[in-house]
Amino acid sequence: MSTLAPELAAAAPGGLPAADALDRALRTASPAEVIAAALKTVGRERLALVSSFGTESAALLKVMADVDPAIPVVFLDTGWLFEETLAYRDTLIKTLGLTDVRSIKPDEQALSRQDPDRELWFTDPDACCRIRKVEPLARALKPFAGWINGRKRFQGGARTDIPVVEDDGVRLKFNPFANVSREEIEAIYALGKLPPHPLVASGYQSVGCMPCSSRSATGEDARDGRWRGRAKTECGIHTMKMS
Repeated sequence: MSTLAPELAAAAPGGLPAADALDRALRTASPAEVIAAALKTVGRERLALVSSFGTESAALLKVMADVDPAIPVVFLDTGWLFEETLAYRDTLIKTLGLTDVRSIKPDEQALSRQDPDRELWFTDPDACCRIRKVEPLARALKPFAGWINGRKRFQGGARTDIPVVEDDGVRLKFNPFANVSREEIEAIYALGKLPPHPLVASGYQSVGCMPCSSRSATGEDARDGRWRGRAKTECGIHTMKMS
């Protein structure tokens, strides 16, 4: 963190530091230090944390709340979420004292036009994710110059080599948990006495939309239960450039 100040001073044309410079400065920083640096760099009014309120979400939300519980949190209510996830969102808001959680929904006209029978998840899951997640998030993030998410390298796949800070095409994207281990996540839960997602007890290690989430078998990675039987591993919000 001692090298952060000069990196903050080296602003890109948009008035913010270059993502690669910030990444170098924060490469070994703790999650709390990354969030604090994001707050200092972007400012609370221009920074958002995007959370699914899934099985590991409480850890990142806890670290953020300890830094500043008023940082806006964007939650994508896709219309296909488990009732347990919606209840968990409400539990964590109260438990962590979050003061600005914004539930974002898909555009109703897009749903009626492209998914009138609610079967798009089966026939074209990429298109379903686009209208229920990618497009709503792009709209929700327009007021912001930076956003925080909870991806981790240990989750594998496209996440194996994620940096701590990157450029999403429009704004800075902070990955404060990029370097953490599964054990460190568990420690945050234990020390913070955080409630688990209600579906963890019934075998869900990773929870997204109902049709595309399944229980994980012993020995499987957490995300093996997402889009089971398909080559798809990401919803698109982390693989498509924002506009």
